[in-house]
Amino acid sequence: CGSSLAASRAYGTAEGASGDAHYVVYLPQPASCFNGDIILFAHGYVPVGAPAGTWLTQLQLPNGTSLPGLVNKLGFGFAASSFSKDGLAVLQGIQDTKALVNVLHGLSVPIRKVFITGASEGGLVTTKSIEGDPSYAGGLAVCGPIGSFQQQINYFGDARVLFDYFFPGVLGAPWTAMNITIPVELMADWTSKYVPAIQKAINSNPLATFQFLATSKIAIGLNPANATDAIVQALFYNVFATNDARATLGGNPYDNIGRLYKGSFNDSKLNGAVARFAADPAALVQMQNYETNGLLMEPLVTLHTLADPQVPFWQETLYYTKVQSRNALSELNQIPVVAYGHCNVSATDAEVALALLLLKTGI
Repeated sequence: CGSSLAASRAYGTAEGASGDAHYVVYLPQPASCFNGDIILFAHGYVPVGAPAGTWLTQLQLPNGTSLPGLVNKLGFGFAASSFSKDGLAVLQGIQDTKALVNVLHGLSVPIRKVFITGASEGGLVTTKSIEGDPSYAGGLAVCGPIGSFQQQINYFGDARVLFDYFFPGVLGAPWTAMNITIPVELMADWTSKYVPAIQKAINSNPLATFQFLATSKIAIGLNPANATDAIVQALFYNVFATNDARATLGGNPYDNIGRLYKGSFNDSKLNGAVARFAADPAALVQMQNYETNGLLMEPLVTLHTLADPQVPFWQETLYYTKVQSRNALSELNQIPVVAYGHCNVSATDAEVALALLLLKTGI
């Protein structure tokens, strides 16, 4: 079946968990190609203040392949929604994505089975949805922080405090417990001023760069030329997600008290000088709502690049251990992708993962 997107799409606004959520629905054309199954897609992180419609840019793979087109070609309907809150929106994403089922009913779309898929933050939305909602037939999570939300927060925080140590002043005033709010100026001038400054600092001080990568454990793959891109990606989330995360979680979620950093030329000096943060108890309590439990009741397939600088591959290892502890490994299939980059999967990778999911669900 082909996909005539222009003739088969529907746009609209639905009531979401925290306000309006905007949706898109794409159905295969001609109608006889539709197999009755729907694939919902949960998008990744959208920074607070991003232009309206930013989430729509995530409806394609890195090579430009249209996700709705890929899904429709296989006979499935496709639906996706913005979240009713930008920033940290995992909980809203779970509800707003599920609300698409009601949208489809309102559009008189016949539904046989519903699958949920998602990338990055949407991968966590997908995984928690499969763990908590038996109405889904199965899920496909791509490059999500599904093993430990706390450790993902700490990964971003570690990247910032270590960068400030090895490259003092490049991002302005150091990020400290007493100076925890990210300045508006840093966010506003990120692309024009600070990204070039990061690039210059990295290129002019290879020894500091080597130590930073060794201590932060940011993945760059087999090509050293990836270092600048990887470092910018890891720092981006400290800069653009910190203020919203603190507001959403009711306090500072980052904690590195007692953490021993290793890999520099002088670890003793590093550990004595690096900025230290203690997580607020209220934030720790709230973060439990963002953690997975590993109790899979339906099939889940995951895709994750081995060299992901944003959401490290070790998230998959941690999740495997959780699922194993719940005796639910029969429901989990993890597919490592030998590539550098965040969610850098090909159309073939996606099709193989989807085929495996369908096989697991008996379609």
